[in-house]
Amino acid sequence: MVLIFILALLIGFLSAFVGSLVGLGGGTILIPCLLLLNQYVEAFDWATPQAVVGLSLLVMVFTAASSSFSYIRNKRVDLKSGFLFLAGIVPGGILGAWINQFFEEDNFALYFGILMFIMFGLMSLKKKERNVRINEHSRWYIHSKMELGGKSYSYSYAWLVAILLTFFVGALSGAFGIGGGSMLVPAMILLFGFPSHVATATSMFLILFLSIGSTVAHGTMGHIPWHYVAFFIPGSLLGGLTGAFVNQRMKGQTIEFILRIILLLIGIRLIWQAIG
Repeated sequence: MVLIFILALLIGFLSAFVGSLVGLGGGTILIPCLLLLNQYVEAFDWATPQAVVGLSLLVMVFTAASSSFSYIRNKRVDLKSGFLFLAGIVPGGILGAWINQFFEEDNFALYFGILMFIMFGLMSLKKKERNVRINEHSRWYIHSKMELGGKSYSYSYAWLVAILLTFFVGALSGAFGIGGGSMLVPAMILLFGFPSHVATATSMFLILFLSIGSTVAHGTMGHIPWHYVAFFIPGSLLGGLTGAFVNQRMKGQTIEFILRIILLLIGIRLIWQAIG
């Protein structure tokens, strides 16, 4: 039990720190770590695909809550867009939780690794933060303005496209426990013109509600190993606050570079594990 607590504390902190720093939510780190421990450490034989996804989403509630509080306090979250995106991402997360029960242990790591490569590809596309004004008088578009670091940003996007996209991201998150930030952040930057820091902060805000809805769904299906949950929470709370603090002192390009490297390494490791 002591070994599980120590490893859980470290994994919880690392997952939450990286997740909060780049807007992932933490599952991208926590799930591969638990899948790896399941292979080599007998004390983690409980870490099945269903258990790790359920646990990841529950821990993500605490990670996202701590970092979202920090981001909102520092006025980095686009709340208008955030509440709109919830209309798609929460129902999608519940659907994904239902889909998760059909994954087999042998194939889960392979699917997860492929998903990481897809995310790496999205993040590697050339992008440029920009001020965008499209169809300002159209009822089909949402227009947002943010003041950040003394600079004003304007951007527009089709609200129906945003809801459909966030529903799809929510379904992937509920199925794989990744939080959805690895798709939300590049989508908000590439498609909607969000500044990198605003995209990261708004992503964590969305992940908070997504993880709550998905956790309830996984809990009703018995996927959450409740007796291990408390081991991960202290590190997650501290890691979420620390990641949000560091994020505010880094350049947007640096955050994106870190995210791409993380996705690539995890994708390679999981696919190697699945076919090795």
